Amino acid sequence: MAGHDRINLTNQFLIAMPGMGDPTFAGSVVYLCEHTEKGALGLVINKPVDIKLKNLFEKVELSLTREDIADSPVYFGGPVQTERGFVLHERLTEDGSPYSSTLAIAGGALDMTTSKDVLEALAEGAGPKKLLVTLGYSGWGAGQLEDEIGRNGWLTVSADPQIIFDTPIDQRYDRALSLLGFDPHMLSQEAGHA
Repeated sequence: MAGHDRINLTNQFLIAMPGMGDPTFAGSVVYLCEHTEKGALGLVINKPVDIKLKNLFEKVELSLTREDIADSPVYFGGPVQTERGFVLHERLTEDGSPYSSTLAIAGGALDMTTSKDVLEALAEGAGPKKLLVTLGYSGWGAGQLEDEIGRNGWLTVSADPQIIFDTPIDQRYDRALSLLGFDPHMLSQEAGHA
């Protein structure tokens, strides 16, 4: 049967290799929300943009009352649909999301919501405690991500939600690499030179 050996990287981190030529993704850690034979969708978790959550809420005419997240940065999630917000958050209930447009991420305890109702819940002081909000997402067509991994563009490792939500931004890349069990400084820009 064709496709039985397909890799599924849902709920994994993609870690850009040091030699990554694409400036959009250089130095980035991407959390993969979905990976099927049709392609992949992920959010960059370590590239803050110059906007805070409270400013984003003002833009959609909501007032954010939660002090714990008001000054959190919004992130560059990727180059696709950069005018849209994507909320990566802890799963709230076992029996499905309370929000109208949520992707339950297989294999993990996280959901990604794209509907405004999650922002409304947060504005009211409710909603998920742990969350990361991006503008835009990273997308790959069928086979494209596998091809990039085959050309050593990315390392992959099972995601750790602590790195997404609790690790200082400037440490996320090294912490994600450390999940692979080696020192990031051992990664050379040039293959084959120790």
